[in-house]
Amino acid sequence: MKRHIHSGRYTTVNEEDIVVFIIGMRVNKWHAVHHWLPVFTAMPPMIKELYANKEGLGFLSMDSYFGLRTTLMIQYWKSMDDLLAYARGKKHLKAWRNFNRKAADNQSVGFYHESYQLTGKKYESVYTNMPFHGLSNALSKIPITKHSNGARKRLGDVRSRRLK
Repeated sequence: MKRHIHSGRYTTVNEEDIVVFIIGMRVNKWHAVHHWLPVFTAMPPMIKELYANKEGLGFLSMDSYFGLRTTLMIQYWKSMDDLLAYARGKKHLKAWRNFNRKAADNQSVGFYHESYQLTGKKYESVYTNMPFHGLSNALSKIPITKHSNGARKRLGDVRSRRLK
C-alpha cells in the first residue's frame, strides 16, 4: 500500500494527554506453531474492532512492525481509562483467556506489553518527508517553523496552522 509522502518538516500538536501502548509477541520455538500461531492470529480481529469503533473506544492509531522472531505494535490511546476499559472488553478478554489456556505455560511464545501515559507538552515529534506515521497518525499536525525548530521548542507551545 503506497502512502502519501508529506514534503517538508512537520510535528504534532502536543497539548493533549495521551497513552502509548506497546504490545508484541516473540516466537521462541518456530517448530511449535500450534502455540504461537493462535497468539499471532488473535490480534487482527481486535485491530479491526479498534478501527471500526475508534471514537467510542478512545483508540487513536497504531503502527505494526514484524521482525524475524518478534512482532511489535505501537498504539496510541486518548487515555489510560480507555485502554484499560478495552482490556476488560469481551473481545480482548476472550483472546487473553485463550492465550493463557494455550500458551502461557510453555516457552514457545512470549508476550509483552508496556503502557506509558504522556502528559500534554511533555512529548514531541518531528517528521521530514514522511507519510503520516506514529504520533502523526494519531494527532493533529503542524509545520515546523522557527518557533518549533528544535525539541526544546516543540516541548513548549507550538500552536500554529494545522496541516490537512
